[in-house]
Amino acid sequence: MKISEIYRMDIYSDDGQYVGDVQDVIIDLERGEISRLLMTPWKNAKTDATTILKKKSILYKSVKNIGDVVLVAGATGAKEEPASREELNDLSR
Repeated sequence: MKISEIYRMDIYSDDGQYVGDVQDVIIDLERGEISRLLMTPWKNAKTDATTILKKKSILYKSVKNIGDVVLVAGATGAKEEPASREELNDLSR
């Protein structure tokens, strides 16, 4: 699946709650994998990076399935693990 195919897809938790929709992605270039799905466009963000990563992102490892929608583990997905120091440093470059 191409990254461009998941943009604007609805995100639902595994208990059926609507979480948001995919507006952007963060890619770990060193590992060659998606790190997080953002529910707000990164370039239009009016808040700081820490707030976006804590409240408006889903760890990609929380994704259970991608089909017609993105299915994630847990009710919000975004609150399970805060952004690591490395992620914040990479994003500030």
